[in-house]
Amino acid sequence: MNDEALPEADRAAGAPHPRETSQLFGQETAEKAFLEAVNSGHLHHAWLLTGPQGIGKATLAWRMARFLLAKAPEDAGMLGDAPAPPASMDISPDHPVAARIAALSEPGCMLIRRAWDADRKRLKAQITVDEVRQLNAFFGLSSTDGGHRVVIVDSVDEMNPSAANAILKVLEEPPKNAVLILISHQPARLLPTIRSRCRTLRLSSLSPDNLSLALSSFDIESTPVLSELAHGSVGEALRLDALGGPEIYGDIIKLLDGAPSMDRQALRAFAEKATARGAEERLALTIRLTDLALVRLARTAAGMPPANDAANGEAEVLMRLGSGADAARKWADLQQELSARIAHGRGVNIDAQSLLVDAFLQINEAAGTKASSLPS
Repeated sequence: MNDEALPEADRAAGAPHPRETSQLFGQETAEKAFLEAVNSGHLHHAWLLTGPQGIGKATLAWRMARFLLAKAPEDAGMLGDAPAPPASMDISPDHPVAARIAALSEPGCMLIRRAWDADRKRLKAQITVDEVRQLNAFFGLSSTDGGHRVVIVDSVDEMNPSAANAILKVLEEPPKNAVLILISHQPARLLPTIRSRCRTLRLSSLSPDNLSLALSSFDIESTPVLSELAHGSVGEALRLDALGGPEIYGDIIKLLDGAPSMDRQALRAFAEKATARGAEERLALTIRLTDLALVRLARTAAGMPPANDAANGEAEVLMRLGSGADAARKWADLQQELSARIAHGRGVNIDAQSLLVDAFLQINEAAGTKASSLPS
């Protein structure tokens, strides 16, 4: 069943799916390493793509899949008498493999991701063992041309323990011509045995120039504020643009500007807007931006202010709320505490609006408390 009409766990808000994105910006080193492995004839059966979320890992994974499936083994330089090996992984969008991959109908490629829960009408919270077990049928079908069979897991971080153990078994005894591409935003949390059986490609956050080029391919202008908030992540920049991220961050700074006498009416309106029905992605972005504001506040107090404002008057607000090692520690501790509390509250279905209001009230209280009087 084609599930393109359903929400996709691996698609960023306001962006095409990575399988539909042909260009990759700023990751030439990782792409070169993979191409060299293919051309040398020593292609590893498992690849772990790591780095911050939204920097192109999934786009690279789909480029790898298109390249492997569109090129016959001899074309890819895997035989001694092959012609000159390809210098690029580019595959024409008109190629049949590219078209089938875009439609999720390529028989040589399988995607494992969080599935749609038809009963609850929402995406599952984790990748379960049921998704991984589908590999048995996938690998049971013989390749028509003797070429590769490619599996993309996006992301392996979201696997529950049973699913992780099931994918480990495949990594330990891979079928012939199988190539598994695992995407991970937090590889340190993976089973060490999974990491040890993969060749790792570490991708980096994009430079402002590469971020601007990537966004221009989506007809989006990279403003200084968007670039500052995105931290080199194309995916995050697209979410910020689609969900009004710069405006949300501006509202956060306005609330902080009122501390320790925060405008309660403005806070309630802010929380109501962030938690409106059907605005789950906006709520998640609001929580991330609140966390970011506290990080920037702690760094400013420690004498490491951001290079550029991400909202009007941000630098003045952050400087006013404290400076010195004690203040930096106070804000850093509060950031960690609130992040954990909100995550726990969301996990046990505490009202999101109450969580958000409570977080800002704690920020408001901390703004009026001397760091030296806080427990260490």
